[in-house]
This record gives sequence, structure tokens and C-alpha cells, in this order.
Amino acid sequence: MANHPAAATRLTRRQWLGRSAGGTLATSLAFGAGASPWFSALAADANAAGAERPFSCILLWMSGGPSQLETLDPKPGKENGGPTQAIATATPGMQLAEHLPKLAQQSKHIALIRSMSTKEGDHQRGTFVAHTGRVPQGPVDYPTLGAFVSHELSPPDDLPPFVSINSQQFFGDYLSSGFLGPEFSPLSVGGNGYVGDNGQVSLSVANLDRQVEQPVFDRRWQLLQAQQESFAADRPDLSVRAQLSASERAKRMMEGRARAAFNLDDEPQALRDSYGATAFGRSCLLARRLVEAGVPFVEVNLNGWDTHNDNFNQCKTLCGQLDAGWATLIDDLSQRGLLERTLVVWMGEFGRTPQINGGNGRDHYPRAWSTALAGAGVPGGAIVGRTSDDGETVEDRPVSAPELIATICARLRLNLKKQNMSNVGRPIRLVDPGVEPVKELLS
Repeated sequence: MANHPAAATRLTRRQWLGRSAGGTLATSLAFGAGASPWFSALAADANAAGAERPFSCILLWMSGGPSQLETLDPKPGKENGGPTQAIATATPGMQLAEHLPKLAQQSKHIALIRSMSTKEGDHQRGTFVAHTGRVPQGPVDYPTLGAFVSHELSPPDDLPPFVSINSQQFFGDYLSSGFLGPEFSPLSVGGNGYVGDNGQVSLSVANLDRQVEQPVFDRRWQLLQAQQESFAADRPDLSVRAQLSASERAKRMMEGRARAAFNLDDEPQALRDSYGATAFGRSCLLARRLVEAGVPFVEVNLNGWDTHNDNFNQCKTLCGQLDAGWATLIDDLSQRGLLERTLVVWMGEFGRTPQINGGNGRDHYPRAWSTALAGAGVPGGAIVGRTSDDGETVEDRPVSAPELIATICARLRLNLKKQNMSNVGRPIRLVDPGVEPVKELLS
């Protein structure tokens, strides 16, 4: 049966009190003034019935569109190859760009798709398609990947279902929870550019510590709850519902196990150094801690890949951050026995032109580009598809964005035929009919 988001709002007072997850108004506002609430009554019902979250997903999002020729599909000595050299990996027959030596040692866990082919060369539309597997269509408000995956995986009540780390959203609101409702909007950390006392982008959540004794806090919470219930009774619209959920999330974060996950200082210094003393490295470490705590979906953003100018120097710098964070994340998950239930996906909205422009850069290129997956049963060392020697065309096994989304869902053991009620009153499947996962990655 399809679930309508309105079902999440029909709670009795007893249910509301029992499921209460809110916090002080200041803390809920710190989560985005109601813009990114996360508690789901539907997920609570699933958990009450004994459902468990079997898998998690970490999406490493390369905002701007990374060059496949400087990362996963180098073409040394070929037309359009540029100065980037290739290096061998731990997997015979698989090569990566020279800027990714640490990742090359983790190749036994990684599957490459070198034949991504889409039609959207605009950042905003390309980002939307890559996050939903669908082209924007009129009134239908499609949810982003993190929203619908976390909706299906039904996280424990004391955890946010979807966390976005260091997202800037230059290219539209691609993290929208769409018709699933604000309960599945992401908890965003690090994306406002706030710099902490250590001079690094802060990845913490503000105001998690109580400033008063527990009895005082409880009385204030009850008062806030009563006020919000009264207000919501007369104004049952989406923005009020969002603010209620933000308050619920704040209190649950203050009291639950997710709170400890944000303290990166609990990790050994050697491991933190391995991830890298960069915002991306620290974000990858936080992502591992979050999925270890039980968060179903974490998106980590590395900005700067829109390399129209000075592509080769920019990619070298970006890969310095990427290599340490990505490789250590995979190894860390593997060492902890978490990789078998955690899918790690690396992608951007498109690739870059094989032809080098006059500014020594590469422009937008959706026709032939690369992605990578690891964990959750993905056959490590696999290479799907092939591009031509000049990198301009896909010569074998083209893969579309909908097929990639279907593959992600399949590896997370989601029902691809599952339907949810949309904002236009029409049930919509997780994956459109006729779209199949990449079979080479299902073995």
C-alpha cells in the first residue's frame, strides 16, 4: 500500500508524547528553523513492529562534475589525455589516475562504471537527475536519493535518517525530501561555512548540551510542546509540521546515541591523520561514525570540480583530499566489518569534456563519464563499460542515471517496485517500470 506523507501528521496526543523527539526552540532553530526536520512517524511504526535497518549508504558527492580522465578513467598518451598519468591498482587490469594512489590499494573493494551516459549538461538539472534518477517534471516533487532511501530503511527513533555534510547546494535544492515530507529532509552539518576555534569547518551540531538541570529542561519542553501542539492544531500546513519535527529532532539528538557520533576526538589521532586534516577527510570520518551508529544515509560533499580553467592543477589538489578520505573510509569500514552492510557511492552530476579548452580546462560532459561503488555486496574489482580512446563516446555498456539509482536501491535490498504517494495524488515507484539495475554489479 502506498504511504501518503499526511499519515505522519495524524498523531494522537498520547502518540505525540510517546514519540516526542523535540528539544529547546533554540536547538530546533539551529537545525534550520524547521527546514530540515527528520523524525518520521512511519519509521517509528516500522521500528515498533520489529523492523531493523540492514544497510546504510554513504554518497560521496563531487559537486561541479569531476573529470573522469583525472580520476577513474585516465587516458595517458591518448588524444585528449592531457598530462595525467595512470597507475596500477591492487586489481590486475584496473588503472586509476596517478592522483589516487591510496584508493588504488583499495581496488579489491571498488567497482567502476566507466560508461555513465546522461543528457543533462546543466549543473542544476544534472544534479537533480543524479540524485533522483528522474528528469524534473512539472508539479511532481521528487525526493532526493537520501530521502527515499532513508524512508525505506526506517532508522531507529533516536537517529536522524539522513545527514548531509558540508553541502553548499550551489546548484538548486537537490536535497529536497519532496513528496515524502519534511521528516526526511537532511540534518545538515558543516555546510554553512562556520569555522570553529580550531580553524576548521565545524562538523558539530550546535546546542546539544543542556544549559539547565533536567527537571527545568523537562518543564520547558512540556511547555514548548503544548504551545506547538496548540499552534499546529489551527495551522496544519507543511511549515508548521516542519517546525514541530525540528523540535522533536533536537531533543532526540540531545538525548540519543547519535550525539556521540559527532565527537571526532573520540577517534585515535593516527586514524584521524589517515583520513586527512581536511574538511573532506573529517567529513568521511564523521560519515563512518554516523553509519556505525545506525544512520541509514549520509551524503558527503567535496566542492570545486567545475574545472573550466586550470583543470589539471585543480584536480590534483582536489584528489589530494579525495584520495586520503575515500580510501581510508573504505578501509576503515572494512576493518570494522561495516563495509558488507554499507554502500559507498562516488559520483558527480556529470563528467568533463575530453577535449581541453583554451583555459587548460575541461567543460561539462554528460555523454561519457564515470562513477564508483563499494561495499554492500558490490563485486570489488569489477569494471563496467568502456569509453573510446579519445574518451568522447561510450563504446560498451552505457549506464543511465535511472539505472545507477536502481543499482543503488538493489544493493541496499530495497523493493524497486515499492510505491509512495506523491504530492499530486499519484503513487510513484522507487524506480520507474522498465528501469533495471546494472546486472554486473548484482553478482
